[in-house]
Amino acid sequence: MSLPGIGPVSFLGRARRQPRPPVPHTARQRALTHMATSVLLAYPGEEAVAKYPTIAAELGGLPRPIADRLGAFLTHAEHVGPDGLAQEYVATFDLKRKCSLYLSYFLTGDTRKRGTALVTFLEVYRAAGFEFDAAELPDFLPVVLEFSAVGDAELAGVLLASHREGLEVLREALAALGSPWTGVVEAVTLTLPHVDEATRRRTLDLIAGGPPAEMVGADALGPGEPLVAAATGSHLPLIPSPARPQE
Repeated sequence: MSLPGIGPVSFLGRARRQPRPPVPHTARQRALTHMATSVLLAYPGEEAVAKYPTIAAELGGLPRPIADRLGAFLTHAEHVGPDGLAQEYVATFDLKRKCSLYLSYFLTGDTRKRGTALVTFLEVYRAAGFEFDAAELPDFLPVVLEFSAVGDAELAGVLLASHREGLEVLREALAALGSPWTGVVEAVTLTLPHVDEATRRRTLDLIAGGPPAEMVGADALGPGEPLVAAATGSHLPLIPSPARPQE
């Protein structure tokens, strides 16, 4: 919304960083990037932080722009320590809705459509032979990235492409804050197709107006239209994210 002489009412403020074009990469490099970013975007509990040295050891096998971004985050994590990183994580992702890691939130907000979107994510996992078994909601970005790395990269690509605007809003929000997680999200986008002009316009609309705000109760979560066919194959649990400590 804009008013004469006042300008737009902005959800995030003016876009500050243009999306980078994708970098050439192999399927293995994409899987490694998505597995690493899945860990780095999860709450930095003991289990996740224990994997940071393994990620650091694998950076040499990644394209330089991706490795540099992940390396910068790991350097920051080492500098502030696990407790400091956990505090930054909560202040960023738990307390700022513009930095939500739940992909469907940006397009559906707190509306009845959110339930349909969440069911769609579940159906995609089941179509690839996975039964979702995690403490987080199925649209949690680290879960989607893990699915891309160890599940079905093609179906995960559909989910990420369908919510590319949300990824770009998240990237812009983190950049505006000067967050150390900016480079981690950028590493993800460097493995995705280039943002076309239509997607860029929709992203700017979301930045200006924010997600839909209709508030609903839990009973609004109903069945959605299937995105893919019924699940086939074995049922493998996705790795659950560690619970955050109660304050």
